[in-house]
Amino acid sequence: VQLQASGGGLVQAGDSLRLSCAASGFTFSSYYMGWFRQAPGKEREFVSGITWSSITSYADSVKGRFTMSRDNSKNTMYLQMNSLKPEDTAVYYCAAADARTYLSANYKRQDKYDYWGQGTQVTVSS
Repeated sequence: VQLQASGGGLVQAGDSLRLSCAASGFTFSSYYMGWFRQAPGKEREFVSGITWSSITSYADSVKGRFTMSRDNSKNTMYLQMNSLKPEDTAVYYCAAADARTYLSANYKRQDKYDYWGQGTQVTVSS
């Protein structure tokens, strides 16, 4: 199993970035997928999630600025991040969870995810 996150970088406040996460080794189209982030000195937190049929959920802090999507034919998911703020600076991780995680409303709990990517750094300067 592998999750490969990419697309991070150094941008200025107000800019946009698009993160990607390529999956392999499991049935991607059947899994709930999530993005988490961890800022320096803080705990890792839920950012967004998407079901196998593209129903999305977002943390309040990114709602209206971030858009998550997936392409099951390419085993890849995306996070379009617009209007970036310095407080969005973090390492962003993609993760995969069994469908029951979503169905039991536990998708914001990182301990319910089965597979994790290595993370990609996003730095937003003011």
